[in-house]
Formats: sequence, C-alpha cells, structure tokens
Amino acid sequence: MSKPRMKLSTIIMIFVCLVVLLSLLITDLLITRSTGSDIENQLEEKAGIVSKTVAQSRLVQQELENGEADMDIQEYTMSVQEASDVLFIVVMDMNGIRLSHPNQSLIGKPFQGGDEQRVLEGKTYVSKSEGTLGQSLRAFAPVINRKGEQVGAVSVGISLEAVEESIHQNQRQILIGSIIGVLIGIAGAFLLAWYIKRSLFGLEPYAIARIHEERNQMLHSVREGIIAIDRDGVIVIVNESARRIFRKAGLGAKEPIGMVIHDFLPGTSLERVLSTKEGELDEEQVINGVAIITNRVPLIVQEEVIGAIATFRDKTEVNRLAEELTGVKLYADTLRAQSHEFMNQLHVLLGLIEMREYEQLKEFIGTLVEHQAHEVGHVTKYIKDSALAGFLIGKISYAREAQVGMTIECQTEIPPSKDPAFSHKLITILGNLIDNAIESSENSGRKRIRVFLSYIDGLLEAAVEDQGTGIPRGAENKILEKGFSTKEGFHRGFGLFLVNKTVEEEGGTLEMERNDSGGMTFTVLLPYEPGGKYHD
Repeated sequence: MSKPRMKLSTIIMIFVCLVVLLSLLITDLLITRSTGSDIENQLEEKAGIVSKTVAQSRLVQQELENGEADMDIQEYTMSVQEASDVLFIVVMDMNGIRLSHPNQSLIGKPFQGGDEQRVLEGKTYVSKSEGTLGQSLRAFAPVINRKGEQVGAVSVGISLEAVEESIHQNQRQILIGSIIGVLIGIAGAFLLAWYIKRSLFGLEPYAIARIHEERNQMLHSVREGIIAIDRDGVIVIVNESARRIFRKAGLGAKEPIGMVIHDFLPGTSLERVLSTKEGELDEEQVINGVAIITNRVPLIVQEEVIGAIATFRDKTEVNRLAEELTGVKLYADTLRAQSHEFMNQLHVLLGLIEMREYEQLKEFIGTLVEHQAHEVGHVTKYIKDSALAGFLIGKISYAREAQVGMTIECQTEIPPSKDPAFSHKLITILGNLIDNAIESSENSGRKRIRVFLSYIDGLLEAAVEDQGTGIPRGAENKILEKGFSTKEGFHRGFGLFLVNKTVEEEGGTLEMERNDSGGMTFTVLLPYEPGGKYHD
C-alpha cells in the first residue's frame, strides 16, 4: 500500500510560510536588537545635550560661582525638565550638594547614586545608577565659569523604565508588522499554489514525474524515429529509434538535443512546417544516403504553433513490410481461388450423385484427376521450390476463376533458392505481374496469359505475357511510379512500383514491351543462387 503523498498546494504553502516566518523572525531579532540600541543611544544623546545646555546656562554658572542657592535655579531646571521630558535635572556644587531637584525637600542634600565623582573632576559621561527616583540613565556635565574654572556639575536623568517601555513599544510594532507579514505570506502562498496547480492542470508533482517517465518510455519504445523542435527550431526530443537511424547515416557523433535543426539535419523541412503550419505526410527524404519515409506536422496549442514533430522510418523497412503484406495478399487470393474452385467441383459431384448419373460422375472425376495431375505434375516437374510451385498452381486456379487461361512454360528446371527470403520476393514479383495480366485480360476478347521461367548460368528469367488491353500510349514512362495507375479506384499504383523496386534491390532488370496481340510482356532478369542438392 503506497504512502499518502502531500499535495502540491500544501507543500507550497508550508514552504512559503516557513520562509516568511524565518525571514520575519530573523528580521525581528535583528531590528529589535538594533532598535533597542538606537533608542538607548538616542536617549543618552538627549540626556547629554540637556545636561550640557543646563551647564552652559549663565544663570547656573553665576549661582554656582557666587555660592548662593536660590529658587531661580530650581525654577529654571524645572522648566527645562518639563520641556525636555526627562526624569530629573540636578545641579550640584563641587561638594555634590544639590541646588535643584524635582523633590524640593532634597535640595541642599548630597547627590545620591555614587556615580557623580568623575563629573566633579571635570569629565562628561553617561552612566546608569539608582537614586532617590529609582533606576535611571544619567548624563553628567561639568559647569565651567568664564574663567575656565569648574564651579559645579549638572546631572540629567531619564528613567530606565521609560527606556524599556520605548523598546517594548517598538517591539510591539515590529511584532504587529510581522503578524501582518505572515498573513500576507500565507495568502500569497495560497494564491501561488493555486496558480501553479492551475498551470499544471491540477496535477501533483508525483503525477507529473510519472507522466514524464511514461512519455519517455513510450517515445523510446516505438519503432518509428521521432524528432521534435520548438518554435525556435531547436531540437528538444529525439527517441532511440531516431538515434539508430542517425547513427546509420553517420550522424551518431553529435548530440542532437539542443542543436538547431538545420545545423544537425541540413535540408530538412521541419522549419518550413513551422512557418506554413501545414503537415507533410509520407514524404521521402535522404539523410547521408539513408532513405526514409517521414511525416511532419506542426504542434499547435491554443491556435499558436509551439513547435513541429517528425516521425520517420527507414525506407528499406517500409519496402520490406509492403512486400510482405503484398505476398500475404497474394497467398490469400490464391487460397481463396482454389477454395472457390474446389467448392464448385464439389457442387458438380453432389449434383451428379443426386441424379444417379454414376457413369458421368466417374467420367468427371477421371477428367478432374487427370487435369489436376497434369497441371500439378507439369509445375512440380520443373519448379523445385515448393512455395513457388504451390503459389503458381494456386494462380492457375485464380486465373481459371476469372475465366482467363493461364499456362506455365519452363525452359529449364528451376532449383530452389539458397535464400528463402528470395523465394518470397520472387513470389511477390510474379504475383503482381500475373494479377495485372489477369485483370488486363478480363476486358479483352483473348483471355489467355503465359508465364515463362528459365534458369541459366546464375540468372533467373521470368516473363509474364498477356493478350489484354495493354498500357495506354504515353503512360509507359509513368507506369512504374508510385501511385500512378491506368485503372480506376483507390489504393492503386503500387504493384508495379514494388516490383520494380524489388528487382532493383536484387540487382536485376525489368523490361516491358507491347507484343503483337496488343497486350504487354514483362520480363524480369534476376541473379539467382540455387541451394540444396541443386546447387552447382
């Protein structure tokens, strides 16, 4: 049982939220620390400025220089304290006796805290200490008269509780901002997950990975070569069958994926398919001497061409497959003709039996046996290839069914071929020529065809002669082209084309001429290597 997988939207939301939370947490720590330090520095600077301002006051300097403490200093410091919003402002003489304080009852008493000694020595500084008003941040500044003599000191205090409150208030603002950022991050993560899932047609990552793997397996499993390009003409897909054909053509040293198509395959029409948006089907192409049959179609998504793809196969394989299919059809037609003739003969026998015409029945069976023995004996006497002999016997029955007389003449004995595949090709050649001769003779008053075979000095000669209607004038040069036919109907024009291609592949020749009766004679010469006990 497979483990349940987490959905893409959940993964994205969790990941984005973690990133946002981590980022905000780090930012919060850094900002809080930095802000707290900045706030404390600002308050220290504020206290220092206030202390220096009070220390430079002419009123404070005169009172300290005269050694008299009156209410003018107290009023002055209280007004500055209220204006600057500090905890206290204390003016003291050189003995540390307070001349001003927020609590008037403490005026005339020594300064509390123990951190005032350095200011009485003429130093300016900031410290933290506890006095009568609690923990405070204190800034000290000496009071210097016009003669340059120190006559006292000023201490300005800011409550540490106020400092902490400022820091906490700043932290609360940062926290609120962080929460808002998290909420925005969650909403953004949800929208991002929704958009990505919509772009991926609702598929989860594991489903996409499985589809990708299945597609690759499909591409590399098919026997046809497949090559695809994007809209810029760059190769993006090449399957194993295509690579095999490219290696056969001498292009195996290059890695095609990532190359521009015309750099890898000069002369290809895939780029033309991109521009025209029209497919090209069953086209022949030669790649470094390797002939292929290819189909090229554009890839269109939402009425926009995003690329093009070509499927192709080695032409020799296509020809071999066509020959095999043609041979199977010829065998099937021959067997059907023999079966039909046999059924007709059975019907005659059944009729004679029912009429009790036993003498005629005996005579008919004798004639039939003699006729069959003559036909079979004549063919098997000269043709030693069992498949070829059986095929020709069947063709005699097929011609008889079409009411066409067919004779087989052998000038010499025809030994079996050393290569069984050659026998199949020979059957394909003779089958197409005989079928054409029978079809041509059906519309003629002279319904006879002749098949001539001979084997001399490593050459096999096969000729098929009919007395039919022949090939129309002017069509002789086109009759061997693929798809060209003088007959009506679909799927025509392949028989003679395959015959000619097969003969050429075997290194033979095909000749055709018009005979005296107006029909046609097709003569095939093939190099022939006999096998078995007939091999010389």
